[in-house]
Amino acid sequence: MRSSMLFPKISRHHRAAATHGRRKPVTSSAAERAAAVGVCVPPSDSLVEYAAYLGGAKVTARTIEDALGLVREHNAGEARDRNAPGQAGAFVWVGLHEPAAPEVEWLAEVFGLHPLAVEDAVKAHQRPKVERYGDSLFVVLKTVSFMEHDKDNPNDEIIGTGEIMLFVGPDFVITVRHGQHSPLTRVRRRFEDDPRLLSRGPTGVLHAVADHVVDEYLSVADRMQEALEEVEATVFADVSSRDIGRIYHLKREMIEMKRAVTPLVTPLGALPQRRMIPPEMRDYFRDVGDHLSRVCEQVESSNELCNSVLQAALARSNALANEDMRKISSWVAIMAAPTMVAGVYGMNFDFMPETKWVFGYPVIVGGMLVICALLYRSFRRNGWL
Repeated sequence: MRSSMLFPKISRHHRAAATHGRRKPVTSSAAERAAAVGVCVPPSDSLVEYAAYLGGAKVTARTIEDALGLVREHNAGEARDRNAPGQAGAFVWVGLHEPAAPEVEWLAEVFGLHPLAVEDAVKAHQRPKVERYGDSLFVVLKTVSFMEHDKDNPNDEIIGTGEIMLFVGPDFVITVRHGQHSPLTRVRRRFEDDPRLLSRGPTGVLHAVADHVVDEYLSVADRMQEALEEVEATVFADVSSRDIGRIYHLKREMIEMKRAVTPLVTPLGALPQRRMIPPEMRDYFRDVGDHLSRVCEQVESSNELCNSVLQAALARSNALANEDMRKISSWVAIMAAPTMVAGVYGMNFDFMPETKWVFGYPVIVGGMLVICALLYRSFRRNGWL
């Protein structure tokens, strides 16, 4: 489908069709005329999928505006209590991946999104949060993924992070994903295959995405725990500087995951108390909050274990270094005894009676061997050799 059919022509500051009332899709010839007058056409590469969901079924539409029109016409015809914010009904779900600013600005005009939330959606690296703007919610979730890495290379990335941002309104959901982790295709397909899930409306999508992200947290936390236990098993077997580097790298990755998970606990815990969340959905969000608390506890315990393993590895490395120094010192002392005796008899003084004695040489050599043997026996008994 052409981008000109999905996104009408816009300007970052002024809409080209503002003076003509209702928006209309722009044809290819109109796109050329719009480009000639300097109107910005947002790219459609970031648009993953969009659809309207009415009566528990997916309905395709020519444009996003048409899908929203179908949904609002359907909801207006239904006998629903519109005084209850967040009540489930027909809705539009638009999925984006790393969109450009003009694209999100156009969606802001169509769906009435708050400018501050739009600015946060365009810029990545936001802190996990839940904010309310009028009758819509803006939710930022950090995504994590366990990366395939080379265990012998401590610089390889272990945990990859990204973000999923959601605009949740009474009749729409917009998901904006940054990074290659945690795609939402599986979540959308599961929704489309189950009319019961679709009946939950936009808050059901928010719950499904949050549950999907937290389940990824659990999976990554378990794999990090396995990697940490594997390193812990090698600490008292054979510790090298490379092993310590790997432990320290695990420590850094654990801190990265803690930064992604911990800030979400408070806003997600307060989400069931918001008026926009229907009463029948609050238990589901509490369940997600419980899973998140479990992840935080596991990450915290793994972080403490990583600290202990790192300290044990450093202590073990120092102990091995001290053991090597003792061995070196022992052999130096053993070799020093004959060296000293040989140095004394190598001074070539005229009055050294032992040098004229017929048994002088074997006695001196035998004495040096006895001294070396006694020193070796002493060091072995003390555990230095």
